[in-house]
Amino acid sequence: MIKLTVSLENEFLRVSFSKDGGELTSIFNKKNNTEYLWQADSKFWGRHAPVLFPIVGRLKNDTYRVNGVDYQLSQHGFARDLEFNIELLESNQVLFSLHSNQETLKKYPFDFVLKIKYHLSESKLRVTYIVENPSTKTLLFSIGGHPAFNVPIQNTELFEDYHVTINPKDNYPQIKLQGNYSDSKNPHDFTKEQLPITRETFENDAVILSLKDKHPMLTLTDKKNKKGIHFNTGNADFVGIWSKYPEEAPFVCIEPWWGLADDITTDGELAQKVGIHKLTEKEVFSGFYEIEVF
Repeated sequence: MIKLTVSLENEFLRVSFSKDGGELTSIFNKKNNTEYLWQADSKFWGRHAPVLFPIVGRLKNDTYRVNGVDYQLSQHGFARDLEFNIELLESNQVLFSLHSNQETLKKYPFDFVLKIKYHLSESKLRVTYIVENPSTKTLLFSIGGHPAFNVPIQNTELFEDYHVTINPKDNYPQIKLQGNYSDSKNPHDFTKEQLPITRETFENDAVILSLKDKHPMLTLTDKKNKKGIHFNTGNADFVGIWSKYPEEAPFVCIEPWWGLADDITTDGELAQKVGIHKLTEKEVFSGFYEIEVF
């Protein structure tokens, strides 16, 4: 299937997107002739940077409950698999939108408008998620990003040559996973300034930090600091750092989330889900993060 794509370009970068999922598909640095975004090799993982909506992670038994009725949603929700509309396309920005419809209402009983805005400025891309509640009923949702970056960025290096620096260094509650589910009530203290990128780093799946309005800058780079990504976590509630294990997949994801996978103690009620966001009638949510390459 041919993907319908659009691009933004300036003297520093050329960035591309697909209408399928409103997904970022390329961050190409024209100054050093380098592609930074993972190119969706299905041998390891066939996506680039999907949007996670209306849930982040997995539900217990892929099931949740609203007003006494059970519904099913697969991991990360359905937005990443639907075609978005292009509402605006200018030289430095593009705006995608997705609206609830009869098919989404069968598995997610809420009216919504989801917009994804990409804005290019020099070597920086700002990603903004906008969720609007067009109805009188309270809208329950989570949302997140899942961008994957090539590691190593240049072929002369190894996966293990990389690390993620967290600035400022602080005490971030680290949420462990038990299988597919979060153990959010028993966080560990994460006080490292630097997270080494090794296969063993991801032996227990993603490294998940609760940000609690701290919003650090994460920098993914090599030992010599030659090339890398500055990742501004914006106003995200959580950030996940992930790669596949034990496969030797040549990418690392840095994922800003406004939500979590179901907690191990969940009772299935969506309104009580850890990290759930609620919008009343006509209310609007806005979350953002930024990627800058060097």
